[in-house]
Amino acid sequence: MISLENENIRVTFAEKGAELRSITAKATGLDYLWKGDPAYWGKFSPVLFPVIGALKDETYYVEGKEYHLPRHGFARDHDFVFEQISDTEVLFTLSATPDTLAVYPFEFVLGLRYTISGFSVSCTYEVHNPADQHLLFSVGGHPAFAAPITDEVTYEDCYLEFAIDESLIYHKIDNNLISDQTDSLHLDKGKMFLKHSLFYDDALVFKKMESRMITLRNTINEYGLHFRFNDFPFFGIWAARDADFICLEPWCGIADGVAHNQQLSDKEGIISLSPGEHWKRVWEVEVF
Repeated sequence: MISLENENIRVTFAEKGAELRSITAKATGLDYLWKGDPAYWGKFSPVLFPVIGALKDETYYVEGKEYHLPRHGFARDHDFVFEQISDTEVLFTLSATPDTLAVYPFEFVLGLRYTISGFSVSCTYEVHNPADQHLLFSVGGHPAFAAPITDEVTYEDCYLEFAIDESLIYHKIDNNLISDQTDSLHLDKGKMFLKHSLFYDDALVFKKMESRMITLRNTINEYGLHFRFNDFPFFGIWAARDADFICLEPWCGIADGVAHNQQLSDKEGIISLSPGEHWKRVWEVEVF
């Protein structure tokens, strides 16, 4: 495991998928990340690239040619190149290979830069287009946080507190695709208490959310975290069936709609990066 630490926290990572694996507070020994129990869901915080969610029939087209990608793309299953920038910063990099070009016809350089400061960990997605054609991609996060964080707390004692007390409209999932059916999530003074049944029909997918920070708290003790995600247009909230975690997922991109034409250039939320250009977005978690 690769690690960063300061006087407050110790954070670990894996080269496979450049995946964040733990966020441990030194004073308490509490790990705020999900443990990755494969009986429920064996991942911790996968990166989603070059697509988010599912493609219709796992198929898309670029300039008339057919390609296939699994749900959430391939980056999470590849080993990244690791570079220690400083005592508080690491950079993981993945570049195009013949294998990726066979399923995704674009040159790219994807970076995940992790930085720690105080009780916070930030994850910066950095995408560079080294080619002479536009790069079409989506990228996003899927970090899973322990809920509860301590043993005396139950899942139902935990709640999400949104920075803005808003009525949230989420899109329902139909065979892994975004349907036109919506429902409302009504907050109670900005709070959404967790229930396993909330996610029995898959993730809650939001195309519009005014809150740029969500806090995970519980009614029993003071432990929790702040999750900040400026400049991500889409957001997902998910947990595996009856598992004690909550995924807070900032996305630049979204799964295909049920009526999508499968043209990558027409995909909702797709980013088109000009030749030679750089792009980045940041999310941050602060534990307490």
